[in-house]
This record gives sequence, structure tokens and C-alpha cells, in this order.
Amino acid sequence: MAVILLSLLLSCGLWSDAPTPLSDPAPSPTAVLPSTAPEPEGECGRPLTRSLMDDSLALGTSFLLNNQRPEGNFVYAFDWKTEEVQPEDNPVRQAGAMWSLALIHHDGGDPAVRTALERALGFFTRNSRGADGRRWVVYPGTKKGSLGTVALVALAHIDLLRRADELDATRRAELRARLDEYLAFLEHARLPEGRFHRYYDHTTGEPSGPATPYADGEALLAFTKAARYLDEARWRPLAEAEADAGYHLNVAEPRSQERDPKITKGYYQWASMAWFEMVDAGWTADVHAERLMDLAVWMIDDHRTLSRTRNTGYAYEGIVPAWEVARRRSDPREDKLACTIHQGLRKLTSWQVGSVNAVASVREAPDDPRSKGGVQNHAVESLLRVDTTQHQMHAVVLARRFFVPEGS
Repeated sequence: MAVILLSLLLSCGLWSDAPTPLSDPAPSPTAVLPSTAPEPEGECGRPLTRSLMDDSLALGTSFLLNNQRPEGNFVYAFDWKTEEVQPEDNPVRQAGAMWSLALIHHDGGDPAVRTALERALGFFTRNSRGADGRRWVVYPGTKKGSLGTVALVALAHIDLLRRADELDATRRAELRARLDEYLAFLEHARLPEGRFHRYYDHTTGEPSGPATPYADGEALLAFTKAARYLDEARWRPLAEAEADAGYHLNVAEPRSQERDPKITKGYYQWASMAWFEMVDAGWTADVHAERLMDLAVWMIDDHRTLSRTRNTGYAYEGIVPAWEVARRRSDPREDKLACTIHQGLRKLTSWQVGSVNAVASVREAPDDPRSKGGVQNHAVESLLRVDTTQHQMHAVVLARRFFVPEGS
């Protein structure tokens, strides 16, 4: 693996958004001390290393655990300079933070993460309603529901169920029954052209409002993973139909009208993750592989991922899987994607509080469990949002799985 990494680096070119302290959880097996060993330079800049990604994931995991409220949801935003918890909240991003715990748990099986995940699931279960075989979330303090919240809650159920060997029969049955109701709700919210209503009524669960690329992509990923890992006969036809409809409505048509459409950016990482699952499962692999790699290059060249001054962790949830597909297929885009991952994830890791790679402004953060491991949205902005950290930690999970695997 070291030889492969060295060869990859040589072939790459440069491609140019006072509270009561929370309790500290029990020590986690993933919470390792940062490595301080010097790293060599390469043509793609200083390369990512497994130790840096391990350190980043351990830090980000501790941030999520330390910022979970006793009820099960999370402190949405904390400013480490003012030591203030911001009053804003966002149900979709709260559900996303829960999903990130499911992904981290699936990746490593940390008991502390599993405990936090079950607490979060309990929160969303208590704050859900059901009727006619469908279930939806009623997040406290909101006037109407957002479809993405349900999709992300469904994804958390799916990724916990993927470790079914850790669950007793009763727990598996409970999770699966709720999941089926959440998925039935998403299906009910589908529009005739193959997109999804953005909102729904808290009382009746009836969907409303125009589509949004975020919800389109989140629902697509939920159907895709449900099909691949739990019930292919039930959900695969819908997932594949949504993949085609979503691509044309959120990617092909907008890109034919402008170079960097916001609608495509909103759809990007969700669709990319779904396409990767389809490629990995062998479902019309050539079509989805090409879409995945083509849009990753678009994200680099037209969305200008590397030159943006705000956090783009979401981009690497698509770019890393695209690189893995390019590697498997010996596609010439592999090197460009690799250089972007090396430079981009190293840059974003430098905005993580507690990282050995942190820039000077981030190193000023105090040693506070409420902030340690959180990722800033900008190099000099001290606000730490749970969703910013969540997206970046998923990118790190993917990088550890494919790009800098153990022993590299």
C-alpha cells in the first residue's frame, strides 16, 4: 500500500458557511493521542496519512458525544471564543448528527458511540407520530416538518441495522418496523415527476411545498441503502427510478443552463453516495460510475472546492467514493481526484479544534470538551456547528475506509 501511495503522489499535479458544561463521556477506544511525526512533501502537497485521519475521527467523535444533550439531541452551535451556545436549531441537521453516530458506530463499533446513538434514536422516536402505516418526525419548537429529517432518521436506522449481530431479536424488530414506516412516509411524499415535497404537516403527516435538491438526495440515499442492505425487492425499483429522475432534474437540466448551479450543489453529496452504493452493488454500474466521477470533477473544477473559504466537507462525501470507483476502473480521473482529497481534507482538518494540523487561529481554542474536536466553518470563525463536524467526519470515515486504509 505504501508503494501505491508513493506512486500516486508522484503522478499527481496541483489542482488549483456561558452554558452549563456537558459531562465528559466514558473514555472511548477511538480517542487516541495525536501523532506528531513529520510527514514528507509530495506534488499534491503534504499527503493525508492514516494517523491524521484516525486523530481527526477520534476528535470529531468526542465532540459529538460531548455535545449531545441528555434528551438525545445535540447542541447545535457552540462558539469557543464567547463560550456561548447559539439559540438556533435545525431538525434536519440534528438528524444528520445522529446519522453520523450510526456511521461511526458501523465503522468501528465503539460502545460509547452505540450508547449515544441509542439515546438519539430515543429522542426521535419520542418525537414522532404515525398513521396509516407511515411515521414522521415532529421536532420540538418547529411549526412544520422537513422531509430531510425523516430521510436522515431512516438512514440512522438502516446503518444501525447493518450491525444486526449486535442487536437482539426484539430490538431488530422494533427498528425495522419503525424504519418501514419512515420509508413509507418518504414514498408518500413523492411527486409525480420523481422528486419529493419539501415539507409536511405535523398533525396529519401530509406533504406539501416544492421540491428541494437536498431532500431529493437524502430520500434517494435512504431508499438506496434500504434496498441494498435490507429489502432489495421492495426498494430497489424505487431507488433506481429516483436515481434517474433526480439526475435529470437536479444535475443534467440545471447544468445545461449554468456552470455551477446551486441545485446541483445541494444534490451532490447525497446522490454521489447513492450512486456509489449502486456501483458497489453492481446495479447498472457503468451509468452510475460515470455520473459519480463526472460530477466529482465538476465539484472540483466548476464548484471550485479547493479555493472556497468555507467548509466543504460535504464535497468529500462524494469525491472520496468517486476516487475509489476511478481506482477500481483505472480511470484517468483517479489522479486528479486523489490530489484534491490530499489537499482538501488536510486543509479542512486544519480547522478542527485540537488537531495537530490546526492553523494558528484554531490553536487558540482552550482545552474545553465542548469544543475539542469540533470543526469550524471558516479558518478564523470560532463557531462550531454540529452539522459541519458531522459531514466532515463522514468524509474522514470514507477516507479511512478507501483512501488511507490501515497500514498505509
